[in-house]
Amino acid sequence: MSEQVYYGGTGRRKTAIAQVRLMKGEGVVIINGKPIEECFTRKILQNVILQPLKLTETSNQYNAVVKVEGGGITGQAGAISHGISRALIKANEALRPVLKKAGMLTRDSRMKERKKYGLKRARKAPQYTKR
Repeated sequence: MSEQVYYGGTGRRKTAIAQVRLMKGEGVVIINGKPIEECFTRKILQNVILQPLKLTETSNQYNAVVKVEGGGITGQAGAISHGISRALIKANEALRPVLKKAGMLTRDSRMKERKKYGLKRARKAPQYTKR
């Protein structure tokens, strides 16, 4: 009984969280049990997800199995990309400078600002009337 070795990474973007497992393989990406083309039909989002693999030229060396939840499709794509980057570093520490220079290891902390009481949105106030 041989267990397959994998490298894990957690990625976050907005309110989306992705758990990524990288294993030796031929470059297949499975997201929530479906292939990447089924989950993310937009080509630009597929490119965002695969960017760390293309950048490090390891796109045909690892298979990725991803569980992602929360947020919208753009946030999820960013979270998966962040998770893949972190997993790649665990697999090969020599890839860190390339990913760091491209900004793939930095968590994008921009989130929607909460609504404040007395206001219509986070900062929009009701119209002021003098009389």
